[in-house]
Amino acid sequence: MIGLGEIRAAAAVIDGEAVRTPVVRSDALDRRCGANVLCKDESQQRAGSFKFRGALTRLSAISATDRPLGVVAVSSGNHGAAVACAAQMLGIEATVHVPADVAPAKRALIERFGARIVTYDRSTSDREAGARRQVAETGATFIHPFEDVLVMSGQGTAALELHEQVGPLDVLLVPMSGGGLMAGCASAMRQLDGGCELIGVEPATADDTRRSFAAGEVISISPPSTIADGLAVTSPGRTTFRINRELVSDVVTVTDDQLIGAMRVAADLLDRRLEPSGVAGLAALLDDPARFRNRRIGVILSGGNIDRATFDALV
Repeated sequence: MIGLGEIRAAAAVIDGEAVRTPVVRSDALDRRCGANVLCKDESQQRAGSFKFRGALTRLSAISATDRPLGVVAVSSGNHGAAVACAAQMLGIEATVHVPADVAPAKRALIERFGARIVTYDRSTSDREAGARRQVAETGATFIHPFEDVLVMSGQGTAALELHEQVGPLDVLLVPMSGGGLMAGCASAMRQLDGGCELIGVEPATADDTRRSFAAGEVISISPPSTIADGLAVTSPGRTTFRINRELVSDVVTVTDDQLIGAMRVAADLLDRRLEPSGVAGLAALLDDPARFRNRRIGVILSGGNIDRATFDALV
């Protein structure tokens, strides 16, 4: 696992720039689930998601010699916005490769932070090809969304903060795409709160990690179709898989309809407008409350980059 010292070092790097995001709760949600539910609201983070934690940690480590060469990222939106935000803060030029059909709110956010956008076909088998060519041609630093220990360490600061805010938990529910958020959070919680059960949550159509856990090796799936664009990857990272396979108790899946239901609950009971990827953990809790009854449940609400019109159309 990632050492607690590395995660604390990442916390020191981002201190004063990253938001110490709030923990939100609702008596009505507790009654509905029969549990004490404590939600870490990363939609309040800079650039609208937890991704800023890892992006700033990684970009801060780039040498003064390499910074003028720029950075390159591939993203469905949130990682790109986080890299663009951190790059703007540090005076580094950024290029973000995104799907041609990237969510308008996420594209607008990337552009607002001054990054150059390059598009690719979401169905392509190698989404990183264009970015890798750019890196080879320019010498820019490639910022991977999850296969980077510094990025994982930065993401793990979310769990570090949550533990400082609420103390021990019985369960922590974390959305999973490439696995970087979970790798960081699981590493932090295993060392801070060894009794906490760590459960990853994926869309039912993007269950690459669940399948990989079952097979005991990294499995790739076809490009998935889900409203949770931030969780629509084809395989977990090899490093994140090794970490998560050792630390994570279970990986469960939720449908798009369950994600929409969780978005409604977050809006009604927590007063939060969250994107589908951001409510995956909450959706899993609402889907199987009996599993979590009478326990202290931590939920990472991972992001809120969705425009009002899209949100209203879904819910």
